[in-house]
Amino acid sequence: MKKRFTLLLLLIFVPKIDAQEYFPNNESIQHHNTNYTAFTNAKIVVSPTQVVEKGTLLIQNGKVVAVGNNVTIPKNVVVVDLNGQYIYPSFIDLFSSFGIESPKRVSRGSDPLYDTRKEGHYWNEHIKPETDAYANFSYNNDKAVELLKAGFGVVLTHMNDGIAQGTGTLVALNNEDQTHRLLANKLSNHFSFSRSVTSNQAYPSSLMGSMALLRQMYYDMDWYKKGNSNTKDVSLEALIANENLVQIFDANDKLNSLRASKIAKEFGLKYVLKGAGNEYERIAEIKGTTASFIIPINFPEAFDVSNPYQASQLDFADLLAWNQAPTNLKVLSENGVSFALTTDKLKKVDDFRPNLLKAIQYGFDKTKALEALTTVPAEMLGKSNEIGSLKVGSLANFLITSGEIFDKKTIVYENWVQGSKYVMADRATKDIRGEYTLNLNNVTYKWSVKGEQNAPASTLTLSDSTKVNSKLNVTNNWLSLVIKGKDSTTLDFNRLTAYLDGNSTISGKAIAFDGKEYNWTATKTADFEKKKDSAEADKNIVILPVSYPNLAFGNTEKLKQEILLFKNATVWTNEKEGILKETDVLVKNGKIAAIGNGLSDNGAVVIDAKGKHITSGIIDEHSHIAISNGVNESGHNSTAEVTIEDVVNSDDVNIYRELAGGVTTSQLLHGSANPIGGRSAIVKWKWGAAPDEMLYKDQPKFIKFALGENVKQANWGLNNPTRFPQSRMGVEQVFIDYFQRAKEYDASWKAYNSNKKKGKAPRVDLELQTLAEIINKERFISCHSYIQSEILMLMNVAEQFNFNVNTFTHILEGYKVADKMKEHGVGASTFADWWAYKFEVNDAIPYNGPIMHNAGLVVAYNSDDAEMSRRLNQEAAKAVKYGNISEEEAWKFVTLNPAKLLHIDDKVGSIKVGKDADMVLWSDNPLSIYAKAEKTIIEGVVYYDMTKDESKRAAIVKDRNLIVSQMLDEKNKGMKTQEPKKKQKAEYHCDTLEQ
Repeated sequence: MKKRFTLLLLLIFVPKIDAQEYFPNNESIQHHNTNYTAFTNAKIVVSPTQVVEKGTLLIQNGKVVAVGNNVTIPKNVVVVDLNGQYIYPSFIDLFSSFGIESPKRVSRGSDPLYDTRKEGHYWNEHIKPETDAYANFSYNNDKAVELLKAGFGVVLTHMNDGIAQGTGTLVALNNEDQTHRLLANKLSNHFSFSRSVTSNQAYPSSLMGSMALLRQMYYDMDWYKKGNSNTKDVSLEALIANENLVQIFDANDKLNSLRASKIAKEFGLKYVLKGAGNEYERIAEIKGTTASFIIPINFPEAFDVSNPYQASQLDFADLLAWNQAPTNLKVLSENGVSFALTTDKLKKVDDFRPNLLKAIQYGFDKTKALEALTTVPAEMLGKSNEIGSLKVGSLANFLITSGEIFDKKTIVYENWVQGSKYVMADRATKDIRGEYTLNLNNVTYKWSVKGEQNAPASTLTLSDSTKVNSKLNVTNNWLSLVIKGKDSTTLDFNRLTAYLDGNSTISGKAIAFDGKEYNWTATKTADFEKKKDSAEADKNIVILPVSYPNLAFGNTEKLKQEILLFKNATVWTNEKEGILKETDVLVKNGKIAAIGNGLSDNGAVVIDAKGKHITSGIIDEHSHIAISNGVNESGHNSTAEVTIEDVVNSDDVNIYRELAGGVTTSQLLHGSANPIGGRSAIVKWKWGAAPDEMLYKDQPKFIKFALGENVKQANWGLNNPTRFPQSRMGVEQVFIDYFQRAKEYDASWKAYNSNKKKGKAPRVDLELQTLAEIINKERFISCHSYIQSEILMLMNVAEQFNFNVNTFTHILEGYKVADKMKEHGVGASTFADWWAYKFEVNDAIPYNGPIMHNAGLVVAYNSDDAEMSRRLNQEAAKAVKYGNISEEEAWKFVTLNPAKLLHIDDKVGSIKVGKDADMVLWSDNPLSIYAKAEKTIIEGVVYYDMTKDESKRAAIVKDRNLIVSQMLDEKNKGMKTQEPKKKQKAEYHCDTLEQ
């Protein structure tokens, strides 16, 4: 039965438009109108750049037959005289789930394994490109009416669920003719970074996992396409079959758009990116993607800031978003970004037109607006000959309006789709709004008619100022006024009727309870006074400039390199010269150009550093700040394929706070949820730069491993998912198994590449490829560790496969095995004095770092915490307190030593001519609790300046008050507002799991 039902669906949804004409119609007498309809005396907008004045539009069989000034009107034609009204092409929405039932979310829980009942499909259930929208489509008249009222005639609909979501279907919103609605059954192929709600498969559990899965999917697709697989995969076959369709990616964030674009470029793809409305915040990078976009216009509502305490809880970035978001379309347009508009993310479709008009008030060009709704989406779909314009041969999809479509006063009368009419307002209705004196039976009333022209509202007032409850209706130029409630028994009449002939005086009949009729007359005394358009007021609103990043402490311009000359400073070189007194440092072209006395440069900004200290920037070997949507990919016990480089978050205010604490470089590590975690990202904290600009150039390759309680899920709780391993001996077996597999994988590729005859290629496996890099000594391990037995275990496993562990991080029992670590050649990145925050840390001692240092190990102190990273200078001082380490050597714990562990000490970590000018000017000895970072410099750019920080704080207060006052004005005008809510920002730690 199931097979027969599927076949029936396939028969119903076939691509040719006329293919359903043979279907029987048992519900009504079938009639197909083949007559011509001619719309005359209209201003016809054939396309956004082609307008016909006083023209004629001729349609037949749902298509445009002719358009212009000299159209010959044939016989057998219905002529509609529009008397100067306008005709526009109907709109197109490229991102919709219209007619698609929302997928049912599975019950909570997680399973690391693939459901074997789905054999023959891709190994990951969040990849389901075999899903076809047309097979799940059911036309929804009510939803269609909502879209028709908003001006839409065609939608591209798809199942918005999963990472590879399947194909989209192009549908005409034709409520009359069901046989011609389907314009194309497979026109687009859809993707996102979001898991499917219909699967409990645990992987991926993070954004970086989704990105890695997409990469693996494309590699698998290519491998399968070349005939290398011995098994059938329905999902990969669907990907291959649909690779020439329009590829639409739901990025849903400005940074995610950059990430999706990155994947597209890696694999030679061309995504149409569905954005979020915040593209203006990174417009240079958005433009640099060269992608086309689909943009929502779900502008945030103002906050109700009448309560000062609640208002103070609002994030400054949210206030900025309300102030700036309506400029997004203008900014995109002015930067030459091609985009279509969508109703997606709107609370209700009715908000589309008001929001679009608001964007126009904020400077968005009207012609560009019409293009974004018609010709641009049609071109994106390759359907310009069918939709998006009114040229000959196009579908008869058009709007009839009273005036320019983006004029707020304009009434949209009708929306025609494939020649079928949907009426929103009566075109013939006269505008009777105004103030009147109404006479009836020698009694005079005041009558006020207000509201919208096509939906007027009336107020009838007696001579004693009593207002009468009434309801006014105007249809086909017939007026009907009904007296409601108890008022109907106190007057001589309960109904008024009249025919509207366009005169300023209205006359008609009044009907009394006893059926008697009386004549009444209403004489206009004043024209309708339109309320000042709230959108007009927006013209005068102050729009704050976008900053980089666009939040508190951002810079209104991107910072530039300077020539800097520091005079008479105490310089901590971290080199053989040691600490130099009364010394000058010259910074030029982003490098340390000279160190000495009496230095000069005519183009330099001279800084008096007398009594102050200059050091190299602090380097944090272990950090988790500035990471988007997950620090752990916890879905598998090995996730070597994921990389933090994909998910650097340039909009984290912690970056600025790091700079204020003198930190210039950090290694962003994957968490410790699994034995083999993800690849690292070494970043320089270039505040305001894009994520990829923060990545350390040509950085060494690192990966995070982990031991201990976290990886065996000791603290995950009884109700949380469990997976192998769940014991320390299981952790060791994971390492051995994966390295053996990686060794065999590497051998298979080497054998394939050396075989001239080739044959079937091995499958590219990003996970094993990464692990093979470790075996081949091309990638370094930084391993989360505590217990001495496990530390020894991993070193033994590494030696078994002939490589060394690079760094043990945390390593709080390192003092017990320092001699073995020295013998192995591993470094240590530890805490100064954290202890007892879980069972395996009970043996931690504050002398750990100094003991390992004295044993000859390279030792660093790290933060692993957003708060501690702001005071790593004080953490370094603890080495002096607890280990009697010299100040100079203790300072290296947070500068030169982590640089050595990260293999970047040739460029950073000390003050040396030729090295990167990553420096900090301190007010005092950097190990002192009184020391403040006055300037933090990266490659000659001052990214933090304590003096400028004070002015930034004052500017934030000023701008905040400005926006709050604007929001108060919004509320006073009766506009919608939302309740202020304080955002709880997640701070990632090693064991943080995404919800």
